[in-house]
Amino acid sequence: MSEKLRSCWQNCGGLDDKSLLEDKEILGIDAAEDSIAPLDDNTVHIRGLITRFESCYHEADKEAEMIIQAIGSGQPPAESNERPPQRKQELQNTHDILSAWCQDEPTSCKDLCVGPVSAKELFDCLGKPTDLKRWQVQRMIDQLKWALDRSYSYHVMALDMDGFGQPIELKAKEYYKDHLDFLNQTTTTMIHYTLDGKDSEMSLALAIDLHSPCNWNFIGNLVILLKAINGDLHPKESFAPCSLNAKLTPLRDRLRIISNTLKIFCEGSKEKQDVDGNILALLGAKTAVKHWLAASLDKTIRLRLGL
Repeated sequence: MSEKLRSCWQNCGGLDDKSLLEDKEILGIDAAEDSIAPLDDNTVHIRGLITRFESCYHEADKEAEMIIQAIGSGQPPAESNERPPQRKQELQNTHDILSAWCQDEPTSCKDLCVGPVSAKELFDCLGKPTDLKRWQVQRMIDQLKWALDRSYSYHVMALDMDGFGQPIELKAKEYYKDHLDFLNQTTTTMIHYTLDGKDSEMSLALAIDLHSPCNWNFIGNLVILLKAINGDLHPKESFAPCSLNAKLTPLRDRLRIISNTLKIFCEGSKEKQDVDGNILALLGAKTAVKHWLAASLDKTIRLRLGL
């Protein structure tokens, strides 16, 4: 048995996770890969899309369907770096509202909202400005600028690993050296929340670092963070930064059906319950390559959602 998972599974947990290393299903899928090697460029590209799949993405169902279409056709999709228009507008409105709060100019954004949440409601979450609050909100604004324009840099305050769990060098004290008091207060302020049904806590600094612009709960997380900046550190609502609490996504049932359909395709079953005929049609006739890719996506979805 290998000491590490193949890198294509890196979005499913640590590459040295013993439970995954001993997972017979993963071992079978890896053996199927070996049986069809060498892989052509299109197949490698499509497997890469599966490796990038995240169930916490706010359009994870559409992402899965795009991958399935690629599996069926054997052709990688034309990809765009543009965010979906609605989410892009939500990010821009959030940026403008928080900037107006920092500048104490509420009237400049009084007609804006982020989803169902008005600018006034977000202002109320923050309360009266202080120097510390403005500094913390400015970090959120920096992150929004980065989300809207990748030429802008956001400097993490507490996050010491990348999106695949690999360590990164944390230089927060160097970058924020002129405001170490604010940085320390932000890293020592703890948000108390529920993670997978159990009590947990996370520093406000890390929570801001993990406030992903593509998360299904972006707006809910935003409200919780603003309230935390104002001193409310025990949110009653679901807190799901980055990939945490991904099981709470409203797309869970849809992704479960997609996963089940992929499994039916691989097994050749005639089962009709919780099966999407359109997905089966996209996949077309089964081949060894399609079987391997479909099984990989099915397993990835189930691992990401804990199904």
